[in-house]
Amino acid sequence: MAVKIIEIKKECCPATRLIGKKYEKAPNWGEWWENNWFETLEAKECLPFNGDAYIGAVHIVDGMPEYWIGMFFPADTEVPESFEYVDIEPLNYVVCYLYDKENSGEFYTMDTHNMCLAELKARHFKRKEDDWCFERYNCPRFTTPDERGNVILDYGISIDC
Repeated sequence: MAVKIIEIKKECCPATRLIGKKYEKAPNWGEWWENNWFETLEAKECLPFNGDAYIGAVHIVDGMPEYWIGMFFPADTEVPESFEYVDIEPLNYVVCYLYDKENSGEFYTMDTHNMCLAELKARHFKRKEDDWCFERYNCPRFTTPDERGNVILDYGISIDC
């Protein structure tokens, strides 16, 4: 496995409104670029916890994964027409900063997820079962490769306190 965890931080996120699109199966990032949907969301004031990063998120609803693409906003943010939202209670996350090649598919595998879970356990954090996990595509960490062609993807897992 080429993906490495280069840092781990605990982050506290206030009540949040995730505005975007919900998917029952694999999320479609391509339609976001084709339709310039991020441009609409970027016009709103983002949640400082997240900055202007794009979010890919998942949680379990009625035993099934529910996938989202969008951005985090303050809880009372008005939702633009044609977008959906879900309100998320204040949560604590452990964020693994993953390091690999810019177009690595290994960022998005169960092996990488399990590697992060093992690190949580080793540091005595307990995952909040079936709650939120997210990929945070932060600029410039994810958008500007270093001299080795590597980027950093933030991978957050909600935890019990």
